[in-house]
Order: sequence, then structure tokens, then C-alpha cells
Amino acid sequence: MLIKRPPDIPFSEVTPEELYVNRRKFLRAAGLGAAALALGPGALAACANGEVKETGGEVLQGEEPNSYEEITSYNNFYEFGTGKEDPKANSSTFNPKPWSVRVDGLCNKPGTYAYDDLVKPHTLEDRTYRMRCVEGWSMVIPWQGIPLSAMLKRFEPRPAAKFVGFTTILRPSEMPGQRRGVLDWPYVEGLRLDEAMHPLTLMVTGIYGKALLNQNGAPLRLVIPWKYGFKGIKSIVRIEFTERMPPTTWNISAPSEYGFYANVNPEVDHPRWSQATERRIGEFRRRRTLMFNGYADQVASLYTGMDLARNY
Repeated sequence: MLIKRPPDIPFSEVTPEELYVNRRKFLRAAGLGAAALALGPGALAACANGEVKETGGEVLQGEEPNSYEEITSYNNFYEFGTGKEDPKANSSTFNPKPWSVRVDGLCNKPGTYAYDDLVKPHTLEDRTYRMRCVEGWSMVIPWQGIPLSAMLKRFEPRPAAKFVGFTTILRPSEMPGQRRGVLDWPYVEGLRLDEAMHPLTLMVTGIYGKALLNQNGAPLRLVIPWKYGFKGIKSIVRIEFTERMPPTTWNISAPSEYGFYANVNPEVDHPRWSQATERRIGEFRRRRTLMFNGYADQVASLYTGMDLARNY
């Protein structure tokens, strides 16, 4: 499911929101409903003939994507405040341009890469993923981005690299939340290298065909759909390949509550609340939480033999 982008078209103009709306109307008219919402434009002819192919876990049966307003108005981004409305209210002065990312550690091509050098060599992909927050709410979000594996391979990780760490920008003059001691700043996250290289893991540049807004992690953020949302580090300025498990912000802050893996597991409760159900934003009734957020068929093999109650 690829969106081909000629080199002279800005990323912010790829797959505009109205195309999503028209695509949804077409699919409903064809009797396919939300089951095919994540298919790219090139697949519409097959849809019209009644053929729906499930690609990479992205066809979400009976699940309508949340609206652009919901996705951009209800967020966790503690750099701009701890309330769900704070990121939108407090991020207008943040400037994500120009942007660069430092790449270092156990790789053969370290360096500081400008945003365009990181993004433009790749074809943006259009993916609709379930997203589950550890606090018990969820959304379905149409992302645009680059498979993280494609980006990381360019840096040629060395055989000794077993993990990859990420760091958010530290800019308290523009991020009021960083002026408070709520967390240790800057925000840091990490993945095992095989998790980072999994086809579902996405380096995101946009939502609904529009460039990421500040409150959603502009200009680059991580999305790992089978993990809780706090693993999705935003406004990334550093990528580091390491031999040892890198530190992660929430594990530093509350190790008894937040582990390194953060896989969605309805059978392992947070110490202060159940994880068995979730509330989809825009719905009244709670839903049953799915193991690995519904992506078990694709990712469960990554954790064969692991005790997922201990490795939470």
C-alpha cells in the first residue's frame, strides 16, 4: 500500500483529507465499509470488483478512523502539559523547521541528517492503525510515514547493535511542560532492534495526508501499533544504536508501572487500573482490549518464550 509521490510535490500535499473522505464514501457505496479504509488508491479497482485484501494488519474490520479534529485535539504530549487539551493549546510557538536528527552509536553511517535527507529518499506509506493508550483510551488513526526499517537500514547498524534508542528535542523555551519537573527531560525511548525493524513500525510524518501538527509530534514521531502509546516518542532529534537496553522515560519515572516493552496486554493490569477494556474516543461503550492491540498474528512471534507478565 504505497502512495507514490513525485519529487516536486510537498509531503504536506500527499493524500489530502478530502481524498480520505471521498474514498470512504466510495467504499461504503461498494458495500465494503470500514473494512477497506486502509487500502491505497491503487487498490480501488479491486475493491469495486468485490476483492478486499488484508495487507499488513491494516484492514480494520468495522473500525472507522477517528476524525482529524479528534486526533489533533486529544493528545498526550507532556512537553506541552499533562492535560489532554494542553498540547494543542500550548504548542503554537514550537517551531519544527528546520529540523535535523543525529544518528550515532553502533552503525557505519553516523551523522546529523536534515529532515529532507531523512524523508525524501523514501516513498510515504498510508497506514491506518489502532492506537491504545495505557490510560485506557484508544483511537484509529490514518498515518503517513516511512517503515522505520527502511530508514534504519540506511545507517547500516553493526552486528553488535541489539537495540535502538530515541530522544525528543529539549527546548523548554517553546515547550512549557519541560519547564516543570513532571518527568526527566529530554524524553527518551527505545526498542529492541527486531521490533524497530518489524514491518508495522512506522516513522510518521503526517496524519490524514497532512504534515504532523506540533501537538502530534511534528515533524517526526514513532508509531508501534501493538504497544501502548507512550512508546510513540515525538519530535525525534536523536537515534542511537546500542548493545544494551536503552533507558526509557516512563520506566525511569515509575519502574513498577511502566516496563521497557509496553506491549498491549489485557491480562496484565496497570497497578492502578485494569487494562482489560478501553474507551474508543467518540464512543460511549467500552471495548474489550485485544492482545497486542489486535496485531498478535503479526508480532507475537517476536516474544516467543518470554513471560509477558514479567516483561511488561
